[in-house]
Amino acid sequence: MVAIRTRRDGLVLRKVYPTVPPRVEYGLTPLGNEAALLAVTIGEWALSHVGQILAAREAFAAAASAEPRPLG
Repeated sequence: MVAIRTRRDGLVLRKVYPTVPPRVEYGLTPLGNEAALLAVTIGEWALSHVGQILAAREAFAAAASAEPRPLG
């Protein structure tokens, strides 16, 4: 399903060769290459801030466990 959506959105190219067995190649379009650069940048940001992210999750979990639960 992801392959269909990425092709539909112009991120991925699909080339089918009329061979036996069938052969299919996939590649990124220029738009897909640009999106890949964004994904790498976001991944690098997440890695450099993982300590802060985990601390925020722990603080949220602690605050949520301290809140009263609704009855019922």
